[in-house]
Amino acid sequence: MKGSKGYRRGTRGLRVKARDRGKIKIGRYMKEFKENDRVSISIDPSYQNIPHPRFQGRSGRIVGKQGRSYYVQIRDGKKEKKILVNPEHLVALV
Repeated sequence: MKGSKGYRRGTRGLRVKARDRGKIKIGRYMKEFKENDRVSISIDPSYQNIPHPRFQGRSGRIVGKQGRSYYVQIRDGKKEKKILVNPEHLVALV
C-alpha cells in the first residue's frame, strides 16, 4: 500500500508532554503580539489547525494579522516567506 503524503505526515513525534495535556490554557489561546515582535514557531498538536511541519522551530517576526492569526515572516533557504499561524503555535523570543 502506498504511503500517505498528507499535510500532517511525519508529525507523530509532535506530542504534548503529560503535564500539558488536558484543557487548553486560556492564556496561550488569547496571546497578543505586536508588529515586528520576534517569535518562534512551536507547533502544539492539541489544535487541529497547525502550520506546516517544516516550519517547526523556525524563528521570524510578526508582519501582519488576519483575524486572530498572525503573519510570520521567515527565511526558507534564500527566500522570504510569510506564513499564517494561530497564536497557540507561537512563542515570544526576548
